[in-house]
Amino acid sequence: MKTPRILQVGPLLPALEARLAQTYDVHKLHEEADAKAFLAAHGAGFVGVATSARFGADAALIAALPDLKVISSFGVGLDAIDLDAARARGIAVGYTPDVLNDCVADTAFALVMDVARRFTASDRFVRSGGWLKGQFPLATKVSGKRLGILGMGRIGRVIARRASGFDMAVRYHNRKPLTDVDHGYAATLEELAEWSDFLVIASAGGAETRGLVSREILDALGPQGYLINISRGTVVDEQALVDALTSGRIAGAGLDVFEHEPKVPQALLAMDNVVLLPHLASNTHETRAAMGQRVEDNLAAFFAGRPLVSAAG
Repeated sequence: MKTPRILQVGPLLPALEARLAQTYDVHKLHEEADAKAFLAAHGAGFVGVATSARFGADAALIAALPDLKVISSFGVGLDAIDLDAARARGIAVGYTPDVLNDCVADTAFALVMDVARRFTASDRFVRSGGWLKGQFPLATKVSGKRLGILGMGRIGRVIARRASGFDMAVRYHNRKPLTDVDHGYAATLEELAEWSDFLVIASAGGAETRGLVSREILDALGPQGYLINISRGTVVDEQALVDALTSGRIAGAGLDVFEHEPKVPQALLAMDNVVLLPHLASNTHETRAAMGQRVEDNLAAFFAGRPLVSAAG
C-alpha cells in the first residue's frame, strides 16, 4: 500500500513531527521559499494536511490540494480552517478537543486569581525593592464573587467547576440555554457582564464572535469588574479594551490571547492591573503530548477507514 502523502502546514511539536514522518510521506510547506509556487507545481498527490489552530488551512490551500481527503489540526480553534471549503469537498477535519480542557480552565482561573490578588504585580514589587519602602497595596478578594462565562462549552464547564471550589456564583451566556447545566443563564452578554465580577471569555473564535466583547459590554462590566480571555483575541474589541482600562471603566484584565499575536498593544504593557500571558493556556508537557497524540489518532483513524476520533462539526 502506498504511503499517504501529508502536507505539514507550520511547525508542530518535534516529537509529533518525528512520529508523523515515520508513518507518512510528510512534506513541510513552511520550509518552502515560495509556498504558493510549490503548491501550484506539486499540490496534487497530498491526501492529508497536518496543521495547527495557529496556521489552519484556508480556502486557497484547500483548493491547491485536489486530492486532499483529511485535515488533522493541533488545537481546538477552528477559525483558521475554512470548514465550508472542506465540507464542500467532503474533506474530513479533525482537531483536539477535551484533552486540553483542564489546563485551559486552570489558566483561566490563574488569571482570575492573579489579576484580582495582583500576585505577579506583587512579585515585581518585591524584586524591584518596593517592599523595603512600604507595604504592597490592598487587592480584591476572589472567593464568593460572581463569575460570568461567555461560552459554556467543554472548557467553560470546567471553569465553572473550578469556581465552585471558591464558592463563586456562576452564570453563563450561550446562543441558547443548556438543559444539562444548573448555572443561571443570561439571555444577553450585556446582562451577563452587568452581573459579573469576573467575565471569562471561553467562546469560539471566528467571524461570528469577532468584536463580541465591545465597548458596551465592557461598560456593563463596570469599574469593579475584571475581564479574562482564554479564547481568541478577536472576540474582544482590543482598542475598546485598552480604552476601558486606560480610563478605569473596568478594574483590570487577564489576557492569554490577543488580536494580532504575538504583538501586544503597547499601552497594555505599561498597566499594572493587566496580566499578560503568551497564549500558553494548554502549554504543559502532559496536555501538548495528548494533543499531539490526538492529531495522530485522527489521521490513523481516517486512513484505517474509521470515523475520526475528534471530528469538527
